[in-house]
Amino acid sequence: MCERGECVDPHPVAAAASDGGIVLDATRASGTAVRGAPAFAMFGGDARHTGRRAGPAPAKQPAEVWSAAVAGPIAGSPTIGPDGSIFVTSHDGNLYAFDPAGNVRWKFATGDRSWSTPAIAEDGTIYVGSDDDHLYAVTAEGKLKWKLHLGACDPKGFGPESSRCDVDGGPTIGPDGTIYVGGDGIHAVWPDGTLRWKLATAEHVASTPALAADGTVYAGCQDDALYAVAPDGTKKWEVRTGGDVDASPTIAADGTIYVGSDDHTFYAITPQGNVAWKVVTGADIRGGAAIGSDNTIYVGSHDGRLYAIGIDGRVRWRVSAADKIAATPGIATNHTILVGAEDEHLYAIAPDGTLLWSLALPGDVDTTPAIARDGTVYVAGDDAHLHAFR
Repeated sequence: MCERGECVDPHPVAAAASDGGIVLDATRASGTAVRGAPAFAMFGGDARHTGRRAGPAPAKQPAEVWSAAVAGPIAGSPTIGPDGSIFVTSHDGNLYAFDPAGNVRWKFATGDRSWSTPAIAEDGTIYVGSDDDHLYAVTAEGKLKWKLHLGACDPKGFGPESSRCDVDGGPTIGPDGTIYVGGDGIHAVWPDGTLRWKLATAEHVASTPALAADGTVYAGCQDDALYAVAPDGTKKWEVRTGGDVDASPTIAADGTIYVGSDDHTFYAITPQGNVAWKVVTGADIRGGAAIGSDNTIYVGSHDGRLYAIGIDGRVRWRVSAADKIAATPGIATNHTILVGAEDEHLYAIAPDGTLLWSLALPGDVDTTPAIARDGTVYVAGDDAHLHAFR
């Protein structure tokens, strides 16, 4: 049958993996609803990607408690699971689980490097994507639950064709357990690993999809557009920008969508698809935004500045780093904004724009720190380490 712009076989076929998990193929969609566990943690802190962290940031510069090595750079942000484990993916192709003392509990191998921020459900299932064109569901014990092949790209292709199906946009978990992820389009996947729907796009989707209260899914694409997708997988609208939209959207409580573009511009877009206002920065915007308790929007730019913007589109202040800011800011429970930069620092900034402290790290920090309820800050980056500070 043909559905949402994709022709699919309505009868999904699954095969058993050698380690006991299930291997599925996303060329086949299932219309049978499957409910799963709701989200516990994911990119941006929640499905709207508001940037809220679980604990307070230190009032002064913290000390390093431990540092744990992995075998490749970490491009996805760390997330904390229900049992306190800290999860990171790496360009070495592995998903790692660390305990709060910095010991490796287990590692799970995907078929290629991963840029994914792990998304964790309340039942402990961890979802990650990989450049092997698969979405993985991994149990809390580190075992494969299932993996789903997304797209039909040539793995030996060159240029954009070799990366068009990479699963590096997401995952995001909805309230019913549905997983939303990018790749060669925007995908919704049932919690059992079968395809719910797919909206095909002209170019790669590296943006982590955001989910509004009404079920609308928003994601950027390298065809220069932000897409709005209805809960049934049909396209509601698209807003075209002047460059790739690799940044992940953020959704305000009133439904306004905030997103940056490679055209150097940060957009506020209404739920109806109209541009409410825009702010021009000095370079590409690749990271997502975060929203403070007073509705101030915080976003970084490759011009090396963190911008604080009011809901009217006026810039309240800017704080400069010494190099690009590609990271998405995070907001602690005590309202401190944490953001990494490619000058190998993590910055802690007060809501009024005052620099509270900074940490020097051995590599670029393009990820968002995770903060535990006890205030421990977990930071990862290009130095191939997970660091704990308190």
